[in-house]
Amino acid sequence: MAGSLPPADGVLASGIRPSPEFLARRRLKDRIMRGLLFAAASLSVLVTLAIVYVLASESLAFFRHVGLVAFLTDTQWTPLFAEPHYGILPLLAGTVTISAIALSVAIPAGTVLALYLSEYADSRLREVVKPLLEMLAGVPTVVFGYFALLFVTPLLRRLFPDLPGFNMLSPGLVMGVMILPYIVSLSEDAMRAVPDALREGAYALGYTRLQTAVRVVLPAALSGVTAAYLLGMARAVGETMVVAIAAGQNPNFTFNPLEGAATITTYIVQVSLGDVAYGTIAYQSIFAAALTLFLLTLAFNVLGFFLRRRFREVY
Repeated sequence: MAGSLPPADGVLASGIRPSPEFLARRRLKDRIMRGLLFAAASLSVLVTLAIVYVLASESLAFFRHVGLVAFLTDTQWTPLFAEPHYGILPLLAGTVTISAIALSVAIPAGTVLALYLSEYADSRLREVVKPLLEMLAGVPTVVFGYFALLFVTPLLRRLFPDLPGFNMLSPGLVMGVMILPYIVSLSEDAMRAVPDALREGAYALGYTRLQTAVRVVLPAALSGVTAAYLLGMARAVGETMVVAIAAGQNPNFTFNPLEGAATITTYIVQVSLGDVAYGTIAYQSIFAAALTLFLLTLAFNVLGFFLRRRFREVY
């Protein structure tokens, strides 16, 4: 219909042609808003580039004194000792082990809970459970750290009597609970965004509600669910206080969760709070460790990007 068409350029809906001053002001406001939106979008990119520049410049100074091969292959990390060693493997082992324990708890539990909230729970229950889960994300991480040290570790000692006070299993389990709200919230949003037509088609084919949720809804929302997993992984890899309190600060090259170890973030905090002089190799080592953590997270994000694109094409 003619009445539903937009007005011609420079003509108001009432049919009155505006003045040139009005059009000039509108164009100026439009340019200003475009500029502000572009600046807001560019801010995160500029901050990321600034972080990469700082990490790379300080890490290059570190690698002038420490060989890259020794950094990647040495199994000892003792930059503050009289005979220093700069092997990143002990810190990587602790980071990967604790993050793997956390994800092994958060991913299955988060996926099941998201499926329940999306496909089974009524709206009233969903409005109660989701805010409670999101409140869990607001608990300070230092509280989780002491909870792991003073409550979870004594419980685990009933199962493993030889478990030391500082171990990787306890903070890993607590971190799994800590990142659960991120995975549940994003996964449930992705599942609820699946069109109801897919559910109705599955019911028409004789699928049960469980079969529809697992075979139809979950694959269709896999792109968003994968993004939730990646966010939880990044949160686990970058956690500091929980592992610093409950896992110890002794770099130990082991993948045994019943032993204590240090992570990359723990070492960064340990050196940053110490008396290490600016410009020394020990000071520059925190940037090399941070660059390693940044590249590790970037690799997981790139892998997740390709997985999301592949499943988006399939489904």
